[in-house]
Amino acid sequence: MSIPQSLARLLEDRKIPFTSEAHPEAFTAQQVAQASHVPGRSFAKSVIVNVDGKIWMAVVPATERVDLRRMQACLGAKKVRLASEAEFAPLFSDCDIGAMPIFGSLYDIPVIVSHEITENAEIAFTAGTHRNIVRIRTSDYLAAEQPRVCEREEILAGTT
Repeated sequence: MSIPQSLARLLEDRKIPFTSEAHPEAFTAQQVAQASHVPGRSFAKSVIVNVDGKIWMAVVPATERVDLRRMQACLGAKKVRLASEAEFAPLFSDCDIGAMPIFGSLYDIPVIVSHEITENAEIAFTAGTHRNIVRIRTSDYLAAEQPRVCEREEILAGTT
């Protein structure tokens, strides 16, 4: 399986230069970053959360984890929790579970990004499979996705 057609189409339609690379099968963001020879701080992972009953995507470096209490405060939400696979799997029907790309807009999901992601000139991310990544310029991602960007203390818990 290569990258989902919807992702390739989005990148091409928005004229975002990208490279797609295959790597040995890996399941966690840290494993994928290592298999792809990408520093963990430059590898953007998506974390799917439920914010007051609505699915959101948090995009953070592979080396970090989302602090749900801080994210709740940042968004002014009543309740934030990790979404269950049953909640989000149907939304990403063209992806392997756990390999969702960081473009929530493809799936009508709002995105919140940690500031640390914006500090990289280039980012890599899982491209819908456990064997493929995509590399793009961070500025292109931010311009295309227009996510809400939060400071570290607003959504990150620290190094895993």
